[in-house]
Amino acid sequence: MSGGDIAGLIAAAVFAVLVGVLAVPLVKLGRVFDETTAAIRELSRNVTPLLEETTTTIQETNKQLARLDTITGNVADVTGNVSALVALVAATVGGPLVKLAGFSAGVRAAFLAARPSRARRGRG
Repeated sequence: MSGGDIAGLIAAAVFAVLVGVLAVPLVKLGRVFDETTAAIRELSRNVTPLLEETTTTIQETNKQLARLDTITGNVADVTGNVSALVALVAATVGGPLVKLAGFSAGVRAAFLAARPSRARRGRG
């Protein structure tokens, strides 16, 4: 064995040790990738039903909101109709009631005006 052969063996041994030292982190990195892949699969299995349930919930909520919108529109229509009815009743009944109130106030004033004169006659 010559000096070159010994240097070659030493270089080969150093290279083997270097490969062994670098193999450990590469194996650990491979395990990390395997765990990451498993976690992503598990997450995908859990997220898919959750997304489907969320989609169903949102669809049902949209249906309820559409119903609520219809009900709100109907309430607005009823409110407008009641307002118009109140205005109609006020216009129809209000005028005669004002006249009746004026008439009753006049009759009351007449009775009150006539009463003191009767009281004076009775005393005298």
